Amino acid sequence: MLFAVVGAIFFGAQSGTAQMPVVLDRVVAVVNRYAILASDIDEEIRLSVLDPARSGQVILTRQRALDQLISQTLIQQQIRHDDLQAVEPTQEEVNARVEETRRVLPECVHQNCASEAGWKAFLATHKLTPERVAVYFRYRLEILGFIEQRFRSGIHIAQQDIENYYRDTLLPQYKPGEDVPSLDKVAPRIEEILLQQQVNAMFDEWLTNLRNQGDVEVLDPSLENPKDEAGTQPPPSAEEKGSR
Repeated sequence: MLFAVVGAIFFGAQSGTAQMPVVLDRVVAVVNRYAILASDIDEEIRLSVLDPARSGQVILTRQRALDQLISQTLIQQQIRHDDLQAVEPTQEEVNARVEETRRVLPECVHQNCASEAGWKAFLATHKLTPERVAVYFRYRLEILGFIEQRFRSGIHIAQQDIENYYRDTLLPQYKPGEDVPSLDKVAPRIEEILLQQQVNAMFDEWLTNLRNQGDVEVLDPSLENPKDEAGTQPPPSAEEKGSR
């Protein structure tokens, strides 16, 4: 069943005829009775500009955005079920992540987000607000804390892997003459990204089990089974899982 949120029907004051209902939003998926709306997908796509794992990539598709939202919803429900208070980030941690993003995210560096004028312009361009960005990072940190608690044990990121990512993946994203952050400054962030990549397989198995239990129903057939270029369905990265 496809639900829809419709606008009120207004009657023409002069003509006396009724206008057609206007669809304002609609439910595209249900995760354990939690509804995901079409507008949630739109917002997920706008927020993807803040995801360092997507910097320089093509725009996030609606299918992949929905897959991320489903993953995020399942994780959040599991966090609430387990009552994992330890993963709740502090306001200081949220503020620090926002400030770090303004300084080092390539897309932000391009628009000089370190300045207030540049930051406001960046947010306006992507139809975001400071409040929504703060919620985004709070949720992201909570997700990453959960992933670390549940899946990180035994994973080690080598220094050479961090240096390779910095040289081969991060540096090419900056334009000539831009202020490039040093390896020491971004190494913790790179380590986090690499760690998230390594937990993908473990998380994907866990997430697949949840979906197979019949907890997830996609109501819009056009949004089912996102595919990558090779025609297979890739698991969302841990960075994507924490991007809501």
